[in-house]
Amino acid sequence: MTMSDDGIAMQHGPMRNARLLMTAKAFRGFGDGFTGLLLPVYLTSLGLDAFRVGIVATAAMLGSAGLTLAVGLAGHRVSARRLLLLSCALMLLTGLAFSQAHAFWPLVIVAFVGTLNPSSGDVSVFVPLEQAMMAHAGPDAERTSRFAAYNVVGTVAVALGALSIGLIDPLARALARPRGDLLEAAFALYGLLGVAAFLVYRLLPHDTAQAAEIRTGLGPSKRRVFQLAALFSLDSFGGGFLVQSLLALWLFHRFGLSLGAAGAFFFWTGLLTAGSQFAAGRIARRFGLINTMVFTHIPANLCVVAAAFAPSLPVALGLLIVRAALSSMDVPARVSYVMAVVTPPERAAAAGITNVPRSLAAAMSPALAGLLFSAAVFPWPLLIGGSLKIAYDLLLLAQFQKVKPPEEI
Repeated sequence: MTMSDDGIAMQHGPMRNARLLMTAKAFRGFGDGFTGLLLPVYLTSLGLDAFRVGIVATAAMLGSAGLTLAVGLAGHRVSARRLLLLSCALMLLTGLAFSQAHAFWPLVIVAFVGTLNPSSGDVSVFVPLEQAMMAHAGPDAERTSRFAAYNVVGTVAVALGALSIGLIDPLARALARPRGDLLEAAFALYGLLGVAAFLVYRLLPHDTAQAAEIRTGLGPSKRRVFQLAALFSLDSFGGGFLVQSLLALWLFHRFGLSLGAAGAFFFWTGLLTAGSQFAAGRIARRFGLINTMVFTHIPANLCVVAAAFAPSLPVALGLLIVRAALSSMDVPARVSYVMAVVTPPERAAAAGITNVPRSLAAAMSPALAGLLFSAAVFPWPLLIGGSLKIAYDLLLLAQFQKVKPPEEI
């Protein structure tokens, strides 16, 4: 084999790994897409009010935060491939257990120890492992575009999962089965998607000496990582007021939106979000990662605040559509920025530690949002969540505008 052949072979390995990670993310995203919307429907059908739905959502996000923390602090001692496979097994058990649990506290426990994701974003234990591997799956110049593709795959899968919930009622009628049976089957299907992801992750190579070398704890970038983690936690705390499950619940109760219409709406907004992320790499190359994150995020959250005052369903949906077109452009830029401003050996730990506060902070607010939705006619969670996220944008710009990734220097 010639030297050029060796170079091509070395490139094909990381590219193959990237494709496998995107495929597994698609299976997981599809499951997150339909369970995120079915969660409030399923729980309210069991007699739970909005406050208790929020508690279940909080438990799910707290559990994800705990698992992500473990990966961030000690995961570099264990094979990333093994951790991904174990997480898939937990996903299977989560789906099966949730489909059979009908009382409040068992549901809270399963949500806490499992992998359910009530948010429209990916906040699971899979994230830091996949992000660190994606950062090494090609040259740095293409890093933001690579993460954009990775996030687009996940976003489209979530959108398709949301759209699929429109099949619940027709299937229930066609099979002459109660809707509750179909809801239970949907959570079991979520678990089976964990099996599909397991089979994909099995195709990843075992950690080599080179792979072990790039997975160490934090070192010289520790202070920077903790500063970013603190800022991301503020963003996620605000985002916890706007998790998809509770946003759907607000649309159901405030405007009488049907389950099928909600599924179609979140499908199209998901596609819009995915399409907008393709532009993130190009915008970041022209304006910089921090500017891309901030100046697409602020208008998106102004739309959320405005939606709280929407007088009708079309106005509310219109504002949320604009939000969807802008709100996730910062996602690939944010991940790319974190991977760029730390040393390569710290990337896995940095991914875990920046995701942990995000998960913890996001877990704090759904229960409070559920309480506010239950106690007040005005949708305070939209106003509070949008305002907190704008504050995050301004602080990020002030603290990190001058900290440039290598490709912008």
